[in-house]
Amino acid sequence: MPIFAATLLLLMQTDAPAAVPGLGPTAAPTASSNALIEMLSNSGGVAIAVLVVLAVASLYSWTLIFSKMSAFSRATKQSRRFLRIFRKATRLQEIASTTADYQPSPLALVFDEVYEVYKRQTGGYGPPRNITPLERAAQTACSEALSRLELRLTWLATIASTSTFIGLFGTVMGVVDAFHGLGTAGTATLRAVAPGISEALITTAAGIFVAVPAGIAYNQFTARLRVFASGVDDFARELLNSLEEIPQRNPANPVPARPAEQRFPEREV
Repeated sequence: MPIFAATLLLLMQTDAPAAVPGLGPTAAPTASSNALIEMLSNSGGVAIAVLVVLAVASLYSWTLIFSKMSAFSRATKQSRRFLRIFRKATRLQEIASTTADYQPSPLALVFDEVYEVYKRQTGGYGPPRNITPLERAAQTACSEALSRLELRLTWLATIASTSTFIGLFGTVMGVVDAFHGLGTAGTATLRAVAPGISEALITTAAGIFVAVPAGIAYNQFTARLRVFASGVDDFARELLNSLEEIPQRNPANPVPARPAEQRFPEREV
């Protein structure tokens, strides 16, 4: 459950004051849940609207967080498996026949794009006639793979950077209403202005609860994207090197195209 929604549920819970044997029921603390519910019920229309907007933003941000965690986890696992298959295979056709099983992996997308260009050049056998189109295809595929992982990720940054300001807007409007009521009543006492200010500060607290998880998640996902970008670039270079090292096919004795015999240390993608 999102932190903001869980907090609202906690605020709405009402607990009866505990009774101490021999002393009678104890007095409820001033900051009890009843007081918080009363403040929420007394909030103005602007504060309620702000809280609703923040609740929607919190729900959407947590949906993105969980979906991206799942997508990044699948991409990491599938990339490791595909890289092992690539380095163990002896024919490019063997690798091409398995890429459909590793679609969450950005490495599979890069291989598919480069292999299609390679087949158009050579028919699937022999060294490539021109490596430049293969390099361009690899660059384009790397960009597409990272763009797929970055999809909707900027919404987390937007929510993290704007939620506090939205909450502050609700607080400012609540304080304005409190002082306006104070001026209308004509009683300049702390007891008269404190309830309105305390009600207004709820929106600021709600904005912080929404912004902090979204900001942390965005920074973590951005760091993981840099790791993905490095791994995809390394794989693209390894694939291009493998294609360049394919031996020339002898027409009298055709030899299937082979990837490079080099074996590199496995990288975490």
